Amino acid sequence: MKLLSWNVNGIRAVLGKGFADFVTTEKPDILCLQETKARPEQVELPLEMGGYRSYWNSAEKPGYSGVAVFTRETPLEVHVGMGHDEHDREGRVLTLEYPDFILVNVYTPNSQDGLRRLPYRLSWDEAFRRHVASHAMKKPVIFCGDLNVAHQEIDIARPRENRKTAGFSDEERESFGKLLDAGFVDSFRHLYPELTDAYSWWSYRAGARPRNIGWRIDYFGVSTPLIGRVASAEILPHVHGSDHCPVGITLA
Repeated sequence: MKLLSWNVNGIRAVLGKGFADFVTTEKPDILCLQETKARPEQVELPLEMGGYRSYWNSAEKPGYSGVAVFTRETPLEVHVGMGHDEHDREGRVLTLEYPDFILVNVYTPNSQDGLRRLPYRLSWDEAFRRHVASHAMKKPVIFCGDLNVAHQEIDIARPRENRKTAGFSDEERESFGKLLDAGFVDSFRHLYPELTDAYSWWSYRAGARPRNIGWRIDYFGVSTPLIGRVASAEILPHVHGSDHCPVGITLA
């Protein structure tokens, strides 16, 4: 089973930038999108998406945030949000249950310039950690999406310069570590513990992407008992259309 995740930075924009070709080429069984910035009725999907069922969680604020899942296999159950009014207004979490695992698609809030939203971000992280851990008591969990944090220095091109920057603050990195310690494995880093220059997001500024000055902030985390089924993990930097590129795993 092939699972892909991509922060598209606006699904309506990426539809005109080769999105259909991407789906046709990669043929994912499950495709998770973040930062859709739209409600489903605002999106005219290409015919290539006809083989998928879609599930959406859109933000209350128009043109902001949002996640969606496209899946060939009909899930057993679908839950929108985390059940917390404080955290569920921005359309950031979708949870789908399948026979062998529970999938959580997430778009984590950014701490913003000057870390002005860091207290809320850490509160969010705690709620999300409880959310996935509670589902993991039922069956193995796969969480994926834009977690908005580069966990280790190897996950960012310029760690020293970004030490107190949103997405690489000590507090956010420690919080992500707590998420993994709750019973999860970073699938890509598990398979490639020493691979450098492997990034999933690049600033639009100063030609960062051609120079590969990036961050790895998009993840597939899996419950520890499930890691043996992860046959491969990948990052697809050749896929353009967003400031992020897709990431994925294949389950045996």
